Amino acid sequence: MIVLLSVRPGTLESTMTEDLSPAERYAAARKRAAEQATALASFREMYDFGLDPFQIEACQALEAGKGVLVAAPTGSGKTIVGEFAVHLALQQGKKCFYTTPIKALSNQKYADLCRRYGTDKVGLLTGDNSVNSEASVVVMTTEVLRNMLYAGSQTLLGLGHVVMDEVHYLSDRFRGAVWEEVIIHLPESVTLVSLSATVSNAEEFGDWLDTVRGDTEVIVSEHRPVPLFQHVLAGRRMYDLFEEGEGHKKAVNPDLTRMARMEATRPSYQDRRRGRLREADRERERRQRSRVWTPSRPEVIERLDAEGLLPAITFIFSRAACEAAVQQCLYAGLRLNDEEAREQVRALVEERTASIPAEDLHVLGYYEWLEGLERGIAAHHAGMLPTFKEVVEELFVRGLVKAVFATETLALGINMPARSVVLEKLVKWNGEQHADITPGEFTQLTGRAGRRGIDVEGHAVVLWQRGMNPEHLAGLAGTRTYPLRSSFKPSYNMAVNLVEQFGRHRSRELLETSFAQFQADKSVVGISRQVQRNEEGLEGYKASMTCHLGDFEEYARLRRELKDRENELARQGAAQRRAEAAVALEKLKPGDVIHVPTGKYAGLALVLDPGLPAGRSNGHRGFEHHDGPRPLVLTAERQVKRLAAIDFPVPVEPLERMRIPKSFNPRSPQSRRDLASALRTKAGHIPADRHRKRRSQAADDREIARLRTALRAHPCHGCSDREDHARWAERYHRLLRDTSQLERRIEGRTNTIARTFDRIVALLTEMDYLRGDEVTEHGKRLARLYGELDLLASECLREGVWEGLGPAELAGCVSALVYEARVGDDALAPKLPSGRAKAALGEMVRIWGRLDALEEEFRISQTEGVGQREPDLGFAWAAYMWASGKGLDEVLREAEMPAGDFVRWCKQVIDVLGQIAAAAPQGSSVVKNARKAVDLLLRGVVAYSSVG
Repeated sequence: MIVLLSVRPGTLESTMTEDLSPAERYAAARKRAAEQATALASFREMYDFGLDPFQIEACQALEAGKGVLVAAPTGSGKTIVGEFAVHLALQQGKKCFYTTPIKALSNQKYADLCRRYGTDKVGLLTGDNSVNSEASVVVMTTEVLRNMLYAGSQTLLGLGHVVMDEVHYLSDRFRGAVWEEVIIHLPESVTLVSLSATVSNAEEFGDWLDTVRGDTEVIVSEHRPVPLFQHVLAGRRMYDLFEEGEGHKKAVNPDLTRMARMEATRPSYQDRRRGRLREADRERERRQRSRVWTPSRPEVIERLDAEGLLPAITFIFSRAACEAAVQQCLYAGLRLNDEEAREQVRALVEERTASIPAEDLHVLGYYEWLEGLERGIAAHHAGMLPTFKEVVEELFVRGLVKAVFATETLALGINMPARSVVLEKLVKWNGEQHADITPGEFTQLTGRAGRRGIDVEGHAVVLWQRGMNPEHLAGLAGTRTYPLRSSFKPSYNMAVNLVEQFGRHRSRELLETSFAQFQADKSVVGISRQVQRNEEGLEGYKASMTCHLGDFEEYARLRRELKDRENELARQGAAQRRAEAAVALEKLKPGDVIHVPTGKYAGLALVLDPGLPAGRSNGHRGFEHHDGPRPLVLTAERQVKRLAAIDFPVPVEPLERMRIPKSFNPRSPQSRRDLASALRTKAGHIPADRHRKRRSQAADDREIARLRTALRAHPCHGCSDREDHARWAERYHRLLRDTSQLERRIEGRTNTIARTFDRIVALLTEMDYLRGDEVTEHGKRLARLYGELDLLASECLREGVWEGLGPAELAGCVSALVYEARVGDDALAPKLPSGRAKAALGEMVRIWGRLDALEEEFRISQTEGVGQREPDLGFAWAAYMWASGKGLDEVLREAEMPAGDFVRWCKQVIDVLGQIAAAAPQGSSVVKNARKAVDLLLRGVVAYSSVG
């Protein structure tokens, strides 16, 4: 059942008794009397405000024994429904698990529930902590509940309700599968409460929940309790994005449209330089420039303060830019706190950081951070120490920090609403390129504006940028919802756990009930209709290409074969040139001066390391390459980069030789500058690479000659309407090809999840993890290992790769299973521990290579999110040093990463070490050393963060 509610808060009960007949008043009175005897009535007494219609509707459905999906905007109070599930479970003498996607949210909800029900009734389970795990109410991350379900934990006994907060996380490409695993595998007796942001396909998601969980009521509220107003800040003026008007369709402010149009006609920089401006143009340019510019960060905060729009969160899609923004505000002399507030800030900060040694505070930039906090200004991003982030959050909620510069991770995290939200840009780096933010991201970010019970309205402010399109911005602001898409994929760990519990056949059936398969099956219906329409179109095209002289379909086929052959020869030629280029790369030596013909680093470069495969110290992440030579070069612009074959479409030849000083350090800016200067001096006279001209292969190809002869001899070749027929034939062929692709999509989307599961099971059977429905000892070990590289970890245990390693060495090796560098292609090979640890890391890479080949054989693709990615050795040295007792200053300097990242990766290593200690054979040295490694890592800043 779908219930769509748009009634404003507080209007339901006030309108119920108006204009009622005596009989209706009597019925309403009886209904109220019945409600007073319900769990909902006692729950409502716990709040000093009335519940909204959608909250009441959801709570009533829960009390009636139904599951619920509640989709409502950020800040609308949908967590009230989750809290009612807790209340209901306690009243019924059952347990309630409250799951959240991140530890920060778990910590916050744990604190909230402890205040309400007391610490004896509430527990917390995250990857790091276990507090009162057998309590009646346990807050946990979703992964913890998934692991409990697979392990058949006794803690599940007596479970009545599960609340899944932020259930729209199941769209997350990395972690989303966990949400579906939990939903599918929860016992039937458990009532599920799903809380989601507003999504456009809530009905579809609700239909799936109804299928797998039983009677589920879907309640959608699109009403924001605090209205949100959209603005654009340009120069000194704040513009409303929309014109005032009645109705749902709002017009874009014409002032913004006019401003964008005027800016588009502004003369180019080159024209201004060359003086190509008439006097009238110059005057218009002066007027426009005096009104429109992108205000600086301090100017934005000052303007918001003057308008009474603080506290504000400014979203900047860069950690470094967040820190820079705070410094800019400090240099500008901004002070948002009075002396009393400054004293409160200092007292709270000193209390929260009392356990951190003074030497560590200095390394962490404590005093600069404190100065910003005292002035009411702070940054918030994942690179910060968790303790520092928690302090910022607490001060912001208390109103003692009034301007926060944050990355988008804050929008997905804890409850930290503001009066205003500022977006500097509508473009962000998505890991591959700079791309426009999506309507869903815009909604998530701006949804933080407007604090319920504090603000009458919220404000979203976008800074004017050159080239901004107000219509595009209006489209982002006007799209309140976005679709929920499943990211579910089977994994090796999931496969062995399912087979152990249910056997292969039942496991396959369970996977076919996933939301991913549900969506795929629904999409097939639409594709089938398109195939039918295409088949009708093919008949029409076939009639139009008919030729009275002969079989034009045959003639068109000859033309296509000729074109395909010509394209094939062109590809072969390109492949041959690439092969020659690879051979030329293998001949390079340190000191060769080369010309890079294409790509971002085109130009002269000096070879520092030829990057040959196997046996040289230049392989990917410290070991061998699988993609041929990757020379490490110094460009004339002082950049040190590792190039690939793609940068050399033609063979490269050394143009000159240079001596590389023994003292050269690629990490030193001064070393790079000196050597690059010598390179420019030495190579200034060298011409660019010369390309050899080649004779076309097509000229000598017999097949092409045969096809051309056959074409000329065909009857249709002489048709006066030949090219007209050919156009229809091309359309026919294109539509036929599209139809075949659609038919393959139908075939590919039918039972896709189950087919992937079959391939995983086949590989695990080949490796003796499974024998039919039996899970072997190796398989039982794999069942205890959760993570992206679960199979690699299991194979390392199986082959004894980590036997004989000390605790610190083991920590360094295990880090390769969890760490992923933020930057895609690190030019420099990472520093590694020496001796046994380095040998073990090499073995891990070798085992991964074997697994990668096996996955290719069994058609298990990493691009589908199923296979094992290559282990990343970039954190091994930092983990090894920290576990060896080195100081924070030294470790962070060597690791070249922010403290927050360092802590987060250490905690992930600790989590996997715990799994390895549980999975390794008893009596193995790995068990003892994994536990010791956990103790060694869990010190200092890694242990400072609060509950989670």
